[in-house]
Amino acid sequence: MSRAAWHARIACGGEVSGAGFLVTSRTVLTCAHVVRNQDLAPLTVSFPNRRDLGELTASVAVHGGWTGGWTDPGDLAVLELDREVPLQPARFAPPGAEQGGADLEAYGFPDGYEEGVLARYRAVSRTLIADEWLQLEAASAHGQPIAHGFSGAAVTLPDGRVVGMVAQVAGEPGVLTGRMLPTEVMARYWYDLGALVPAPATGTPAASGRLHALVRRAEAAALDCRPAQLYRDAVGPFGPEPPPDGFGSLRQAAAYVQWQVDDPEAVPRFADRLAGLLEPRPSAPAPDSAWAPIVVELEHSGEGQGQVTVQVSAYREGRRRRVAVARLPRGEVRAYVQRRVDDAFALLAPDAEALLTFVLPRDWLNEPVAQWACGPEDATPLGCAHPLVVADLSRHRSARLRHQLAHRWRTLEGDPARTVLHRVDCGSPERPLGLRKRLRDEAAGLAGFGAPPEAAPDRFEAGLNVPVPVLLWPRTGCATADHAGPCAGSTFLDALSLCVDGIPPTELPRHIWRLREEAAADDDPEGHWARDVQLLWDDPRCYPEPQASLHTPVA
Repeated sequence: MSRAAWHARIACGGEVSGAGFLVTSRTVLTCAHVVRNQDLAPLTVSFPNRRDLGELTASVAVHGGWTGGWTDPGDLAVLELDREVPLQPARFAPPGAEQGGADLEAYGFPDGYEEGVLARYRAVSRTLIADEWLQLEAASAHGQPIAHGFSGAAVTLPDGRVVGMVAQVAGEPGVLTGRMLPTEVMARYWYDLGALVPAPATGTPAASGRLHALVRRAEAAALDCRPAQLYRDAVGPFGPEPPPDGFGSLRQAAAYVQWQVDDPEAVPRFADRLAGLLEPRPSAPAPDSAWAPIVVELEHSGEGQGQVTVQVSAYREGRRRRVAVARLPRGEVRAYVQRRVDDAFALLAPDAEALLTFVLPRDWLNEPVAQWACGPEDATPLGCAHPLVVADLSRHRSARLRHQLAHRWRTLEGDPARTVLHRVDCGSPERPLGLRKRLRDEAAGLAGFGAPPEAAPDRFEAGLNVPVPVLLWPRTGCATADHAGPCAGSTFLDALSLCVDGIPPTELPRHIWRLREEAAADDDPEGHWARDVQLLWDDPRCYPEPQASLHTPVA
């Protein structure tokens, strides 16, 4: 009878009042009405199949809120024993397991059966009575009725796993029916039970236990989080809708995921996201540990036609250090940037590898900054001397887009299959909204355009605003993307795809740098397909500090 050793008998003042069952080494579950007189008489628990343990004193640790009427909800009590017992606690089946048609078993203590007696019943339906109980009917017409003394007994499958607790007995003699509280209802009144019961979709208690441990940690830490957003992240866009009244607490959201969602990955996803909030990952390093961004930000100044605000900064040890800021006529910007970028190198660590980042207004994204000379005495293009990328000023400053981009980078690093180039060919009948949907549905990390931004501005804007972290295009080429048939853009994309597919996106700045060097060294540099490749590469983790305002007053 070792398998049944966790069945418990509850007594008040020496009189048997019902049954219960051990769920941890010191915790017993029973009905609240079984212990309703516990204030008037000593409450004890014994285990008929382990008589050597004797009677243990117990106290009510949790009360489900039952108020005394037989149809009142919350008829559950959690008892704490005065000491641990050396017994294997009951195991739980996933909710709904009682519906398989098998006989269910209850171990109770009606009058005349102090040692206990078994009753076999079946669940009538999955429908809850008053959203609280499942109805049970006897497996045979001559079986043991569920009578007084069965209250609080575990209802088990043939393999001994618990699916509920007997809460009500038949109202009339000879009527072989009863009612049980299924485990998911019991968990409403004792939250910690959810950690012991497998979620319906997972079938194992490990995921549930982890989820509940994280929820308790979050509550202890007073974590500021949005339960509705955690739920949405866990169930995905096609998961079940949350309850009409929403979630009043993190517990409610976690319980809803555990009991109401059939997706086996929902509970682990919810737990993973909650763990991320409790244990935020350290700020990710630059795509390579040696990256040291030098950032050149250009902006229309608004102070007159042709005026540009320029700011040059350098990052060292994760901190942004401003090198210079000025407002200049556009014609003077290149020479100024050449000088100040040279100054910025003095702020880098000796072993750091510079990443030149030009943050440009959207209408300047096609500027040939990679072709700018390093300086008056060095005609080497900046894009051949160092890894060089561009970024879009508007999304560089958008907290919403920065958040989405950081999330997309984590996804890319965890799924190398997503490093395939998503082509946007000239002559494609795809409308901007269709392109936007494709890039979003396919979680695109890299998009390649056959023509420069001004040739198809609406499609290009779709790539920027989805957002896709990496965009590539030929800076020169087709003047319009509205033509059919092969073109220079198709040739560019064919070659680009062979060049970048399978390359980790974090390596692309270095990869394109070497490609620019190759094109410049070619016997026919003007005819090389990659001579004018432009790389928009946008990883917010490279720039950990908030972006400084470009509106700093300057003389």
